[in-house]
Amino acid sequence: MGRVCPRMFMEKRRIDPPGTKKYAPYSPGVVVGNTIWLSGQIDVDSGNTIEVQTQGALNKIDALLGEAGATKHDVVFAQVLLKSMDFYAPMNEVYGAWVESMEIKPARAAFAVDALPADALVEIVVQAITA
Repeated sequence: MGRVCPRMFMEKRRIDPPGTKKYAPYSPGVVVGNTIWLSGQIDVDSGNTIEVQTQGALNKIDALLGEAGATKHDVVFAQVLLKSMDFYAPMNEVYGAWVESMEIKPARAAFAVDALPADALVEIVVQAITA
């Protein structure tokens, strides 16, 4: 009998709560085993300041993680895309408050890009692992 690969039994599950606004053909989140990948989150509907859009993106991340049975404390990596590095310090203030209660803060990368969907000022991508 052939060798059975444990990966064959891992189900891929889409995280897509009702009312999730998407800007392209993708899943807002995917869970495989105990690993969660979230697509980049933006929030242009809440306002036009970096602080408001950062908080809105983090709120969406919290909601998607909740749909996956996780919390921000399970996040292991965050990637922050900014329309301009001029937004780095104010984004960091909001992000810093979000991670403040975490014993081990996620690894993170932040950089500026030419443009973001819907002319957003910030987009945040995270990966999480649950126990």
